Amino acid sequence: MHEHSLMNDLFKKINEIALRENVTSVTKIHVKLGALAHISPSHFMEHFDEMRKDTVAEFAEVIITEDTNIDASFAQDITLVSVDIPEV
Repeated sequence: MHEHSLMNDLFKKINEIALRENVTSVTKIHVKLGALAHISPSHFMEHFDEMRKDTVAEFAEVIITEDTNIDASFAQDITLVSVDIPEV
């Protein structure tokens, strides 16, 4: 399942950032959907919502940007643009 693999990779990156920043949650996640990632924002959110329970991203706001450039090097990817952490 293509989406499952992409989501696992995304959550791995989010968890690595939370661990590096020594936080137990993140507040905002911005992702970019590549033009050839074959996933719509609503479909992305379905999968994201399935995986977010009991994770550092459980209550995070999710910002989704769609890229339309099929020639971009990341056109098949879901790219993690940024992760916001709680202010201390």
